[in-house]
Parts: sequence; C-alpha cells; structure tokens
Amino acid sequence: MRTVLLLLILLSACGTGGPTGTLCERTFQPYPDMISGRTRTPANGVYLDAMALYVQQDYAGAKDGLKAFLSMQRDDKSAYIYLASCHLALGEPFDAELQLDHLERSNTLQFDDQIDWYTVVCWVCSDQLDRAREGAERIARSKAHTYSNEAAELLKGLDAVKHE
Repeated sequence: MRTVLLLLILLSACGTGGPTGTLCERTFQPYPDMISGRTRTPANGVYLDAMALYVQQDYAGAKDGLKAFLSMQRDDKSAYIYLASCHLALGEPFDAELQLDHLERSNTLQFDDQIDWYTVVCWVCSDQLDRAREGAERIARSKAHTYSNEAAELLKGLDAVKHE
C-alpha cells in the first residue's frame, strides 16, 4: 500500500513537460505575453481579451479571440506569434507554422528570431526531426540569435532521441 501511494505521489509530481515528457513538450514554451500591459482602445480590445485568456493558458479561447482580432485588424501583426503559440499548445504544429508564415511574409523584422525558433519547434512537434536539427544547428551557430541557447539544448534532446 505504501509503495503504491509513493508511486502515485511521484507520478503526480512529474509534469508532462518535464524530462519525461515528449521532446515537443520539453522544447515548446509559449511566447511570453508582451501585450496585456497596453492601454485598451476600441481597436485593440479584442486582442487584449484574447491575451487575457492566453495568460490563463486557455489556448483554445485565446486562439478564437486572436483569429477574430486578425480578421478585423490587420495592422498589428504581433498577434500571429501568439496564435502560433496557441496552435502549438493545442498540438496543432502545422497550423502554428502557417501563422509563422503569415508573420514572416509581413516583413515585421522584430520577430525574425522568434519566427526561426518557433518554426523549428513546429518541426519538432510534427516529427520533422531532420528539419528541426538543421534549423537548430543554424540557430545554435548564431550566438547573437535570441534562441541560440534553446537551440543548443534542443540539439542535445535530438541526439538523445536519435540514440533511443
């Protein structure tokens, strides 16, 4: 009885995103909220409401709100990075990659590193591990890249998966 109880306690303490989670779960971290502090206006209210759900990790609700915002207001392309994160959190890596493509085509230079990294995460989460390795190697070589450390860690994880 004690052994069973101890085992249950240990299993509940291990989250799915920990070392025992999938490579996707260990690699993906939602993009941090940098929107919620904005002053509310008629133009961004839907965005702020969606981000409130995002912060609460209600990614399905946030996804719907972000889609609604993007259909109404096309000037603020930053919503695509959050929409991509929602799709990744919901296990939809191909849809996430599509949102990153929209962001990349918008020529919003401030998101170049995020587009690179989250595209690699999409590849990890869709089991395109060879592409993920190539992307992670490129990012890891670029010491000025925002996600070079994360890419180096991912390469270790890819090596571990390769040797299993």
